[in-house]
Amino acid sequence: MGEFEGKRVVVCGGSRGIGRSVALGFAEAGAAVSICARSAGPLEETRNEIAANGVPAHAAGCDLADGPAVLAYVEEAARALGGLDVLVNNASGFGATDTEEGWNAGLSVDVMATVRASRAALPHLERTRGNIVNLSSISGFMPSKRTPAYAAVKALLVNYTASQAQMLAPKGIRANGVAPGSIEFPGGSWEKRRTSDPKLYEGILRSIPFGRLGAPEEVAEVVLFLASPRARWVTGQTVIVDGGQMWG
Repeated sequence: MGEFEGKRVVVCGGSRGIGRSVALGFAEAGAAVSICARSAGPLEETRNEIAANGVPAHAAGCDLADGPAVLAYVEEAARALGGLDVLVNNASGFGATDTEEGWNAGLSVDVMATVRASRAALPHLERTRGNIVNLSSISGFMPSKRTPAYAAVKALLVNYTASQAQMLAPKGIRANGVAPGSIEFPGGSWEKRRTSDPKLYEGILRSIPFGRLGAPEEVAEVVLFLASPRARWVTGQTVIVDGGQMWG
């Protein structure tokens, strides 16, 4: 508690699932938090949850596939919070298939929104010697017949995070990543697949040594660690948070 008191955090894609848990984790630790997403209802609900911690809370609608909108959102968030210490790039277009649509969804949101938000945040992070945390996936560490486009863009994020770390270290800015395994939460894709595709769900469940899917909060705690002074000598890393799923 209070570890991030006085800090300003922007979470791109912060209204539900992992992004929501990240935003609430920072708020509970004392940070002022801004989130963006496309859906107004969940966005406002999460903003209210953030504010309930007694910290400044800002939210704005943003289509992260829209380049100018991403740049405008980060600037608006930095103004609303009075600066920026941490940028979390969480959004995903969930482009899975090896089609034009699948590739466009992943490249425009997972990749280019991360690039653009980081670029917009850089002047603010330089002033605070802040840091960036990018959300990838264990899919980025292995080939995938089921979701080739998603796996490829998540692999790109792992590589880009390492490049960011190299580029930004002279400015005193750290960049790290988190690669979650299969995470289940209300309304999320894995909760839906429990009934829509039970064979796939059970196969994933069997691949996890602990016998359950992960929770968003378990990913958020690693994000907070990487953004904290406790990780001050950690940069360029992508930490796998999957309960052993990759090796199951």
